[in-house]
Amino acid sequence: MSERKVLNKYYPPDFDPSKIPKLKLPKDRQYVVRLMAPFNMRCKTCGEYIYKGKKFNARKETVQNELYLGLPIFRFYIKCTRCLAEITFKTDPENTDYAMEHGATRNFQAEKLIEEEEKRFVKEREEEELNNPMKVLENRTKDSKMEMEVLENLQELKELNQRQANVDFESMLEQYRETEEEIKKREEEEDEREMREMMAQANKRRFIQDSDSDEEQHPVKAKPTEKTNVTDILIKQSTGTCENKRTKLNSRKLISDLVVRKRECSLPSRQQNTASATDALQADGSLRNINPSNGTTVSQSSSDATNTGNPSDKFPCNPSKSGTSSLALLGLYSDSDGSD
Repeated sequence: MSERKVLNKYYPPDFDPSKIPKLKLPKDRQYVVRLMAPFNMRCKTCGEYIYKGKKFNARKETVQNELYLGLPIFRFYIKCTRCLAEITFKTDPENTDYAMEHGATRNFQAEKLIEEEEKRFVKEREEEELNNPMKVLENRTKDSKMEMEVLENLQELKELNQRQANVDFESMLEQYRETEEEIKKREEEEDEREMREMMAQANKRRFIQDSDSDEEQHPVKAKPTEKTNVTDILIKQSTGTCENKRTKLNSRKLISDLVVRKRECSLPSRQQNTASATDALQADGSLRNINPSNGTTVSQSSSDATNTGNPSDKFPCNPSKSGTSSLALLGLYSDSDGSD
């Protein structure tokens, strides 16, 4: 497999290339090649347009008895894509182009014709100047006159344009200068504003730093502590105890006003029980009532008890009639013990 792509072939030692027979091929032989149309053309038979770059399978042959500086000229045969008419063109090494022979016409050839005419004119003039020196002077004078005429025409055209335009260049320059000055002034004002802002910020920073340094250098003085005596503490304690006692008494009086004792004897459903109780008391002969205000016992006769029909008069259960409540008595009792 490695010998398949070898380029050097083996030649035996008795190889003689002169013994190899040569093929006699005709000089005008043709080859089939693949090419593209070198220019835009139009078929003469059907009028089909063939654009530049269209691909064809063409036949190639060398032109007989035509050479340019030893270079051969080749001819190509193609067929129209619509009517299959034969079209031929050949190479033009002199102009580095292709030349159309027959079967079609080349499009966009006006520029090429003008260039060819100019080249012919230049060649003829050079040949005349070589043979006739007076012709050289004439051609130079003609060229100078043509240049002067062209300059005059250009100057006239400029004057006409200036008349139609009516442009005042001085005013334009003045406006341009004014705009430049305004722009400079604006830039200067903006720079000044920026500088002022920067200075204000710097002053603020310095003021803050100075205030911080002053606070560190001058600390806040602590208030002097008052001197206290031992006797002051005793006086405060005595006054505090008196005030506490007064507040206790006031609070107890308020509570006594708010509290109300339950009525146990003034209910109408218990009249029979009270009647039996009165009979028992009449048998004893006297009824003792405790006066809560003085703490003494008061004796009443059985006749007084029987004369009164309301048991509520015999047993005063309403604290409002007795004057003071039991809670107030308890408070006074506790105060008297504390004071002793």
